[in-house]
Amino acid sequence: MFFALKKWIGAMLLPLPLLLSLMAAGLLLLWFSRWQKSGKILISASWLMLLLLSLQPIADRLLLPLERHYATWNGSEPVDYIVVLGGGYTFNPNWAPSSNLINNSLPRVAEGVRQWRRYPQAKMIFTGAAAGFNRRSNASVAAEVAESLGVPPEAIITLDQPHDTGEEAQAVRQTIGQHPFLLVSSANHLPRAMHFFQSAGMNPIAAPANQLAITSPISAWDRILPSPLWLSHSERAIYETLGQIWQRLRGDDLNSAEPGQ
Repeated sequence: MFFALKKWIGAMLLPLPLLLSLMAAGLLLLWFSRWQKSGKILISASWLMLLLLSLQPIADRLLLPLERHYATWNGSEPVDYIVVLGGGYTFNPNWAPSSNLINNSLPRVAEGVRQWRRYPQAKMIFTGAAAGFNRRSNASVAAEVAESLGVPPEAIITLDQPHDTGEEAQAVRQTIGQHPFLLVSSANHLPRAMHFFQSAGMNPIAAPANQLAITSPISAWDRILPSPLWLSHSERAIYETLGQIWQRLRGDDLNSAEPGQ
């Protein structure tokens, strides 16, 4: 219940639902009260904020501080495991396997497989429980994609109980102990994920995937026209910032937790 409530509150604080709710409140004031001026101000401010968050320079400026913490991993330090954190997914058996990985998940798996080809002796670990009424877990769907890309089943471990990053850190610690490992997640999520795993008494090596904030040249039209793509970048920045705030408020420190608790 708490997990679902946390997800719902977090979702409602993201730009699109929040700004649409504010616009709806402004319309109510405009049509059904004497506070028409307040309604106009609320609608105008919400519209302007939606516009700004949909522009590439602003969206990627918000996202870049999160993504610049860790560079793409091309080191040679030996590792025994490659942990790929779960993300968005569904499961339709009639689709190509990779089509079942939504948003941030496919780039994570692709980077995990790339790293496995650099460390073929390592085991790949996929995490993530079943979402909603899905009969397949996040971990199993991601593992299926990795197998379709050439990773043998015997090189794969699935942890299909964790529902969030804190639980993923605990499950990985129970599975591999203190063995060295790469931690693969979206670049914007890695600062928060690294904190969870380090607090669990582990020493992960950050292997970012799915970098989104663009600093290289792109079309001028892409820079000046609003787009749902750039709005999604703003959403990621806000989502991860909210996650970090919640992490600090809770004082998340998993060091004192014993395996199995």
